[in-house]
Amino acid sequence: MKVKIGEKLIVVILIALAATSGFTDGQKHPARSTDPYVEPGSPLVRERLEWFQDQKLCLMMHFGLYSTMGITESWPLVTKDAFWARSDMEWTRGMDDAEVKRQYFALNRSFNPIRFNATDIAKLAKRCGFRYITFTAKHHDGFCLYDTKYTDYKTTDPSCPYSTNPNADITKVLFDACRAEGLGISCYFSKADFHNEDYWENRGIGHYTDRWPTYKNGEQPEKWARFKEFTKNQILELVRDYGPIDVLWIDGAWLFPWMGPFDFRMNGIAEEAWKIRPELIIVDRGSNDQYMNLRTPEQCVPEKPLPFPWETCITMADGWGYHYDDVYKSPRQLIHLLVDVVAKGGNLALNVGPMPDGRMPRPAVERMEAMGAWLKKNGEAIYATRAIEPYALKKWRFTRAKGGRVFAIRLWNEAENPRVSLLLNVMPAQGEVVRVTHLATGRDMKFTPTIGNYERGVTLALPPDFMRDAYADAFAVQFKSNKENKK
Repeated sequence: MKVKIGEKLIVVILIALAATSGFTDGQKHPARSTDPYVEPGSPLVRERLEWFQDQKLCLMMHFGLYSTMGITESWPLVTKDAFWARSDMEWTRGMDDAEVKRQYFALNRSFNPIRFNATDIAKLAKRCGFRYITFTAKHHDGFCLYDTKYTDYKTTDPSCPYSTNPNADITKVLFDACRAEGLGISCYFSKADFHNEDYWENRGIGHYTDRWPTYKNGEQPEKWARFKEFTKNQILELVRDYGPIDVLWIDGAWLFPWMGPFDFRMNGIAEEAWKIRPELIIVDRGSNDQYMNLRTPEQCVPEKPLPFPWETCITMADGWGYHYDDVYKSPRQLIHLLVDVVAKGGNLALNVGPMPDGRMPRPAVERMEAMGAWLKKNGEAIYATRAIEPYALKKWRFTRAKGGRVFAIRLWNEAENPRVSLLLNVMPAQGEVVRVTHLATGRDMKFTPTIGNYERGVTLALPPDFMRDAYADAFAVQFKSNKENKK
């Protein structure tokens, strides 16, 4: 979300702080390395986590009612967050809280992405080097982009104009198209549901709302029991009828036993989901228990590798959903971001918000194509790799193939233009360098050892016709002490 300079500076600062911290209201950040990680008990899930860590790049898509107007997703419904979440809803200024909520909930009557093409999106993702997708089957506002049996607030209901379209079951059509391209499936689903009257009485209209139910803990046990059953049914419906799903990505992280007033246990749901798909990876965000098989930092990259599987979700533009005047990160920023995440052992879930008509925004497509072109030349240093010390030295990032081969990736600033030599910083503990190969060209590089007061490594002699990549160059580095990385 953007505002005019000087108009809402405080709002922008607060949003930035919320984005980098991941959660508010005193909740633990889901990526804190000090939090204990509970190893999955199932060997099938552990094996699938190995697969997951090989994938590295995910296309995440936030798509829903909010896309229609280019506004913040779901949070305008929360009275407590109105000061920032409604700042891009200029027409509601001076409007009472109840009317804002009525207007937002009524967006299902105008949701009609007639140019949505799941096959085109899947082929674009595959072509550009993405290995799996995460899609918002349901966000906090409760609007379902799939043909659920448990609510009429969905794309396939006659109240939605898109219901007559053959692609109305958006989640199914997209998942099928992505599987056809060999992409993995991660299904985003929010435990919170602001539209459900067992969560927000009267859908929050006439109530001051925060992210919690409108009634106090323990006051309406029958409502809370009905809501939990409703949510369980929807989750199992997705796992059973929209599979095979590789990752069940459960948001609404404030609903779990020991960090809030409402007890929402995943144990029964997870056990039933694993009966349907035993190798299913489950992410109950923020729970830090056996039902959070990987951690999901949000809008940030950890300073160092984390000792467990993790995936950071970061927006390509400013917002999660589509905004008409959004600002997108440059290809250089995105490629450097990917390299930094992978060097620390993580996956990058790069979020794009499709436009109201269902197409991917042109700036996003251009950046995805740039990433794909780079990955075609350098993907060996990215996919199926793990972290290796020292992870990062100055402008270098390091990765290791599971077979032992080591890669060094040099991140370039736009103004840099080496012509004669290039210092490759390596640590003495890695051993003596015996061979350096430029991945994009397959050319072996001549080099000499370099040991100085402030620099240590090898100096690569650049051929006269060497032209650096626009964003980053990857090299395979063979060490005398590491026979496994010979090739």
